[in-house]
Amino acid sequence: MRGILGFVIMIQGVMGFIGQVFFDHAWGLLPHWFDLPSVAYAGLFAAGAALAVWGDVDTKRKAKQGKQTGAGAV
Repeated sequence: MRGILGFVIMIQGVMGFIGQVFFDHAWGLLPHWFDLPSVAYAGLFAAGAALAVWGDVDTKRKAKQGKQTGAGAV
């Protein structure tokens, strides 16, 4: 779930940043509700990327733990 949410936040951040820096106005859903500066959109992209990576690492960790057996298994 974190990965999907992170991906959506990344897309909103990059669309807002590119639209605001290179075109007349920000794109996406967030500009309909909030008036954010370009730095905030870059921060949203970074936060979304962190969530996506966290979700992927957590999924891989759980898969690795599921394969462990024996005395060292948690």
